[in-house]
Order: sequence, then C-alpha cells, then structure tokens
Amino acid sequence: MRPRTALVQLLCAALLGALALVTAPGAAAAAPTPLRGGTVLYSPAGRCVVAFNTTNGTHHYGIMAGHCGTVGTRWYADARLTAQVGVTETVVFPNSDYALVRYLHPDFSYPSEIVTAGSQVIRVNRAPRPVPGQSACRSGPVTGIHCGTVQAVKVSVTYPQGTVHGLFRASLCAEPGDSGGPTFSGDSGLGVVVGGSGNCASGGTTYHQPLASILSAHGLRVGY
Repeated sequence: MRPRTALVQLLCAALLGALALVTAPGAAAAAPTPLRGGTVLYSPAGRCVVAFNTTNGTHHYGIMAGHCGTVGTRWYADARLTAQVGVTETVVFPNSDYALVRYLHPDFSYPSEIVTAGSQVIRVNRAPRPVPGQSACRSGPVTGIHCGTVQAVKVSVTYPQGTVHGLFRASLCAEPGDSGGPTFSGDSGLGVVVGGSGNCASGGTTYHQPLASILSAHGLRVGY
C-alpha cells in the first residue's frame, strides 16, 4: 500500500502545482515610458525639442517652438522613426511662436515634468507670467543648462516671415539646436526658447514665448 500511497501523494502534489500555475496572477504590465518636456522628438524633416507637456483634461499636448514643422507633422521618439508619439495639431507663427503636438502613443506617459540636459527631472506645477528681474534657467540639447534673469517682457521680434509679439527677453545664452527648449524657475514653467543672439562662449541674449499665454489661448494647464 505504501508505494501506491506515495504515488497518489505525488500525483496530488503535481496537480496542485499545475493549478497554482494556472491560477497565479499574470505579470504586472510594464509602466508607460515617461516622455517629458526637454525631450528631443524626431520627424522626417528633422528634430525639435518639446518644451512642456500640458493637458486640456481629455488629451495631452507637447509644446514646441512654432517653426518646428507644420500642421500634420508626425513626431517620433526615436531617430529611426519607428515609434510615433504624436502629430502637430496647431502652429501659431508669426504673431506668436509655438506649436502644439497632440500625443497619441499609449505606451508613453506625458507627465507635467521636464528633464534637463543634465538628466535632472523637475516637476512643473505652475505657469506664472514672467516679470523683469526674475531668475530663470533654460535647458537645451546643445549647450545644456544656463541661468540668468528676465530682462524685459512684451518684447517684439521681427523675422522674415513676420513679427512675433509678447515675448520676454532673458540674459540666457543659447546656440543653434537649443531652440524650443524649456525656460523655468523652480517648479514654474516660464516659456519656450524661440530665438536669440550671441553664444554661450562670449554671452548672449534669448527670446522666449511665455508659457502662460499659450495655456490661456488653448485652455491648457500644467501641474496635473
């Protein structure tokens, strides 16, 4: 009888093990990959920086400089253009200088954060209007992080395509490739780098589209 009992016990153990495998909960789904402000996106025509992420409560949008693509431009998370994350839905240039990219990819999350060129993640909770004398920093993929002060507000700059109004000027340098990057102060999003003069070796001045004016114009918000 003992051998038979041992065999029954062995079979029962195997059956219980099989049931455990069948009823065990599946592995947790991987968390969506964060795509933050300060990230470079790619299109068939080139690359641009997302300055800030925003939402209208239904959809998430990335804010870029207005000269980054046209309405309908498709944006990808990788230079090989394999992971499309969004499409340009709105472009305002000249008069103002910004574009809105509507995010589409469900495998990415779009937090109200920026990641600097030094890989520091900063939560963006507010978008106040800049004031002269206020400290400000900007981050760009070419020259990294630079800090200075807001020098003037309600500034106009004329381009061959027309005049852009309502910008603020800051004592921050930038170089080609930094355009579109975020300008911030603590947890406040201030604006989008849209132009400038000089360089980061000898010093420079930059112009920024205020974030607050973009949010107001489209019913968007940060800090979600």
